[in-house]
Amino acid sequence: MICGHGSRSQAAVDQFAVLARKLPALLPPEWPVDYGYLEFANPVIRDGLDRLREAGCNRILAVPGMLFAAMHAKNDIPTVLNTYAARHGIRVDYGRELGVDPRMVRAAASRIETAVAEADAAHGPVARHDTCLVVIGRGASDPDANGNVSKIARLLWEGMGFGWCEVGYSGVTFPLVEPALEHAARLGYKRIVVFPYFLFTGILIDRIYGFADLVAAAHPDIQFAKAGYLNDHDLVIETFAERVTELLDGPAAMNCGMCKYRAQVLGFEAEIGAPQESHHHHVEGQGASAPGSNVEDCGLCDTFCTGACRLEGVGGHSHGGAHDHAHPHDHGHSHDHPHDHAHGHGHGHGHGHGHGHGHGDDHHHAPYPHADHPLGPESVRKHLKAPE
Repeated sequence: MICGHGSRSQAAVDQFAVLARKLPALLPPEWPVDYGYLEFANPVIRDGLDRLREAGCNRILAVPGMLFAAMHAKNDIPTVLNTYAARHGIRVDYGRELGVDPRMVRAAASRIETAVAEADAAHGPVARHDTCLVVIGRGASDPDANGNVSKIARLLWEGMGFGWCEVGYSGVTFPLVEPALEHAARLGYKRIVVFPYFLFTGILIDRIYGFADLVAAAHPDIQFAKAGYLNDHDLVIETFAERVTELLDGPAAMNCGMCKYRAQVLGFEAEIGAPQESHHHHVEGQGASAPGSNVEDCGLCDTFCTGACRLEGVGGHSHGGAHDHAHPHDHGHSHDHPHDHAHGHGHGHGHGHGHGHGHGDDHHHAPYPHADHPLGPESVRKHLKAPE
């Protein structure tokens, strides 16, 4: 069972479904494979679980269809799985995320090599030492996941021999895409390669490429090359297959050493030991056709989603900087939750399924401690259009 996040981009949903079609070739032929999404798209996770159970499965090996473990992989998905397992009396084993893996690094390098080769063919070769690599990750309110993006970036930088490397994020944390690219442009390199370390397309990929074009236009003396995201690279599929099969040898625990819910991580001490539960019921199954889901419905941005709608008081809702769900332009729905459940995080990522999670009466996120950082979400304020 592949558990995805979901997207209001139909192209992203379609690409995730390709993963589910390719994975069975690397698994025992008698194993049925299904998938579902946490939010925004159909089928939802419990629908995939239903299909597996109805096919006669009494043990399900579930893996998060995500690059790194932050709140979704540590809390939201385990909560859905735990609740389902307890309700139906079946065994659900939960695996770990793709993580920092040599195959994932090679898949990333392949995408970057392609972009470099295309740039060389179009504009002439530029030495690696005269090239700056900018790796853009998703961005989370979890420093563990953000740190893993930096580790991937260092492995690519050192492994491929670029002159310099910068890291940016598409949301929540800092530096966001534009300030990261602007910083890279001041370093004096002849070429900047922008690489989104993402699995699939979507609004956030559009945002990364959109800001790359803006910064490139402001620095015509620098050659910008946009690398493709990971998508269904063969090495990505192989890594997913291992995340499933390693469950046969016992629980595949995520790294708890730097988990803010289990250790006192600098700056996030208040979140240690918080209870585990999910909050995604309010957007479960909503897809690309939901009101306010498309860029065309938004009047804040001219050409691509800059993320300006995430700022406090804009677009009808805010997560206070704690958590930019990639709700692409959610101007059509509110996050005023009638049953407000405290957003806890006791994260059972593979540590058992013995407890249910009824949603209580309070729903809020722990505030991200650096929401006001000038290179974070506040950096898109200049892209807000004046009211007409």
